[in-house]
Amino acid sequence: GDGEWPPPPRDFRLGPNRAGMFKGETNAFYYVVWLRDGRELSRSATALGEIPQPVRPTGRVSGPTGRSNGMIREFFEYTPPGECLLVGRSIAPELANQHQLAIWVLGLGGAVLVFGLAGGGWLATRAIRPIDLISVAAARIADGDLTQRINISDTANELGQLAGVLNSTFDRLEAAFARQQQFTADAAHELRTPIAVILAQTQATLARDRRSEEYRETLGACQRAALRMRDLTESLLKLARLDSEQEKLHRSRIDLTQVVQECVALMRPLASEHQVTLRCDLTLVECWAEPGSLSQVITNLLSNAIKYNLTGGEVRVTLRKENGVVLLEVADTGPGIPAQQLPRIFERFYRADESRTGGSGGTGLGLAICIAIVEKHDGTLDVSSQPGVGTVFSVRLPQME
Repeated sequence: GDGEWPPPPRDFRLGPNRAGMFKGETNAFYYVVWLRDGRELSRSATALGEIPQPVRPTGRVSGPTGRSNGMIREFFEYTPPGECLLVGRSIAPELANQHQLAIWVLGLGGAVLVFGLAGGGWLATRAIRPIDLISVAAARIADGDLTQRINISDTANELGQLAGVLNSTFDRLEAAFARQQQFTADAAHELRTPIAVILAQTQATLARDRRSEEYRETLGACQRAALRMRDLTESLLKLARLDSEQEKLHRSRIDLTQVVQECVALMRPLASEHQVTLRCDLTLVECWAEPGSLSQVITNLLSNAIKYNLTGGEVRVTLRKENGVVLLEVADTGPGIPAQQLPRIFERFYRADESRTGGSGGTGLGLAICIAIVEKHDGTLDVSSQPGVGTVFSVRLPQME
C-alpha cells in the first residue's frame, strides 16, 4: 500500500573515493550494514570478528550516535526504513602514539628538571659565594685582623658593588684604628716625660732633708710639669670631642674683622716679649661661625708665628675676600719649614726640627686642633713655607651670601 516502506536493498556499494578508506591490512576503518530484520547486508574486509548490531535509540535522534568498546570507537545511524549503518575504527595506534609521547614528555621533563636543579645549584652557589667571602672577611676583621679584604672579581653586580663599599669601609676602619693606636702611643709618650720629671724631682727631694730654697725649686719644676700635663690633657679632650662630634658649633653672624683684632691685641704682649712686630691688613668681613672656636684658631696661629720667628722679625695678618671665600693669612719671617716636613705639619704630636721649634716644647696638637675646627666650619687650612724666608698659614672660610 501507500503507507508501506520500500523493499529492503539487496546490495550495498561504496563509491570509489569512499571505498579506499576501508581497504588495506593496516587501515583501521571498517563498516557494517544491517537490514531492517537484523540480517547483515554488507561489511568491509577490515571488519573482523563478530560485531553486534547496535540498539536503535529511542526517541527522536538526529545525526549519528557514538559508542565505544575498549580501543574501538564506533558511530552508527538508523535510516527511516530501519536499516543500520555502522562505521568504526580502532584507536590503538593513537593510544600507542600518546603513550610514546607521554614517555618522551616524562623523559624530557625529567631531563629539564635535572638540568634545572643542577644549573640552579650552580647559579645559587656562584651567587652565594660572594656572601661567604663577605662573611669570612667580616669574621676575621671582628677577630682583630683589620687587613682582611673581600676579594670579588666581578664588581659589576650588586654584591660586587657591596663588596667594594665594604672594602672602602674596612680601609677607613683600619686607618682609624691605626690613627687611634698611634694617637694613644704618642699621648702616652708625651705624658711620660712630665710624669718622669715629677717623680724624679720628688724622689730626689725626699731622699734627704733640704733647704727651703731647694724645696721651692722642686715644687716649681713639678708645677711646670703639671702645667704641661694639663695643657696636653685639655688638648686631647678637645680633639676627642671634635673627633666624636660632641663638640657642637653654635654658629652666628659675626664680624670676623673684630675677632681678628681682639686676637691680635691679646697676642701683642707675647710679640713684645719675643721682639716681634705685629702688622695687620684687615678689610671688613662677616661670616657664619662660632667666634670662640675661630679665636682659638687665630690665637694659635699667631702664637706659633711669634714663637717660631726670628728676633726682630715680623708677623703680618691679612683678612680679605678672594674668589668667593673669606681668606685669613698669618705670615711670619721665621726660618721656615723644610719642604719634606710640610705634608706632616698638621699631624698630631708632630713637631718640626729644632730650627723651627726653637726648643719651645709644645704639645704638637695645636695645628691639629686648628685644622679640625676650620673643617668643622666647612673651611680649609693650608700652609706654604720657604726656608730662610718664612711661613704662611691660610684659612679659607665660606663667604656669606
